[in-house]
Amino acid sequence: MTTNGIITQKIREKQLKLRKTLWPELDENRLWLRKRQDGFTTIPRTMPLMLKIMDSMSKGKPVSFTYFELWCRAYDECFVTLNKQTEVAFHSGFSGQRALQTWRDRIHILSELGFVDIKPGPSGEISYILIFNPYEVIKKHYANNHPGIPKDMYIALSARAIEIGANDLDIGE
Repeated sequence: MTTNGIITQKIREKQLKLRKTLWPELDENRLWLRKRQDGFTTIPRTMPLMLKIMDSMSKGKPVSFTYFELWCRAYDECFVTLNKQTEVAFHSGFSGQRALQTWRDRIHILSELGFVDIKPGPSGEISYILIFNPYEVIKKHYANNHPGIPKDMYIALSARAIEIGANDLDIGE
């Protein structure tokens, strides 16, 4: 077991001990445990901060729900096939006559910012999406003084990344 694995196991044991102390009568069947149920994806613990930064960068056209929906449809390959665009638009929070167009606009913003890459195919110009490491994209924009990334947000993201052991934002990397 790796050092991180040992640390993770120790944290898990402490959390379970505390949970049992606080909720001694807990029926675990009431919990949605990822090792027992399907329908989970891996999400960075800093995702809320990254989504906030993305919205800040997108000039009044929030992209976070669109990005998060893509993230939740991707597997470990960081790749999404978009053959149900109306459904994806709805799940991203868009409805009504302009839902699909608004969703496509948000996809293009994500692409322009470098969070995703788009390829055409059978579903039109947005048939496939590749999702890049959001840490790397934000790091690059911050280094280039993007006005949509306030210093306090970047510092908060960096501090949280250090706290959880993510080294994606390390200087010199």
